[in-house]
Amino acid sequence: MSSLTIYNHKGGVGKTTLTVNVAASLAKRGFRVLIVDSDPQCNVTSHLLREEAVDHLLQDSDSGTGNTLWTALREIYNGTGPLRSIRPFKSTIANVLLLPGDIRLSEWEEYLYDAWTDCLKRRMGAIRATCALSDLVEATARRYKCDFVFYDTGPNIGPLNRIIALSCNHFVVPVACDLFSVRALTTLGQSLKKWIIDWQTIAAIAPPDALLSIEGRPVYLGHIPHKFKVYGQSMAQAPSHYMRRLDRKLYSDIIAVLTDIDDELVHADARRKLGEVQDFGSLAQKAQREGVALGAVQNYPKKSQKLKALQAFDAIADAIIERSKV
Repeated sequence: MSSLTIYNHKGGVGKTTLTVNVAASLAKRGFRVLIVDSDPQCNVTSHLLREEAVDHLLQDSDSGTGNTLWTALREIYNGTGPLRSIRPFKSTIANVLLLPGDIRLSEWEEYLYDAWTDCLKRRMGAIRATCALSDLVEATARRYKCDFVFYDTGPNIGPLNRIIALSCNHFVVPVACDLFSVRALTTLGQSLKKWIIDWQTIAAIAPPDALLSIEGRPVYLGHIPHKFKVYGQSMAQAPSHYMRRLDRKLYSDIIAVLTDIDDELVHADARRKLGEVQDFGSLAQKAQREGVALGAVQNYPKKSQKLKALQAFDAIADAIIERSKV
């Protein structure tokens, strides 16, 4: 099983779109995929489940019959009991399962601020709470025989994304070809470095009977340029200019920073992009309305655009299979 997040704390880089469509391409190849909607905005849940089902899930999540991530974590948060199992949902994409998100994950995120500090004080309750989401996801993935786990994350560098990044075997950085993405990489790289080093400290001082399901060694597989304009068959001039700058910053602010900790935190091919996804405009919007991957949109007049989308995500899926060694 390979756990992975397509993560960047900058908004507007297509994390949810990439997650859904790469998962669909992997599923098409016969892999069983579990998507974990760990973003309090619940975008993946809204994409892959019917609107009425989402409304019911969110209204019922605090009850004994709830079935969201908040339902699973709620008793730990309240100090009234252990982690609770929830069942994954079959999504609109064959072979893709979903652990639904919840807006109340924002409360869990606040809880994790203090829990992290208490982990450094060797407090077992805090260590168990910090590992709780990872424990839930790993148990679910094994029970349902999943080959890949994808965490969808919110656009921030908060404590929830910290434990998600540390829980994953691998991570991929999506980038928009603009100035803001260039500037954001420094913060991303330094945050990852601090998280990894802090978790090494926690693991080293943890009580002998602490069961740490978080390994804390996410390996960088590469990057994915997303939503850029094209001119003819090539990237347009403006995004191409920023892509050259991004290539340099990805090396200096991600690869070099991680290899300074450990060479094994960076895949050997990580300087090469995993693939690229141009701006597919109304096709992406129609896919969201229909709750499907881009390649499954019905009655779309631009068949060549659909084909390009399929090819783009299939190429990324193939690269992930190769680099994650699944």
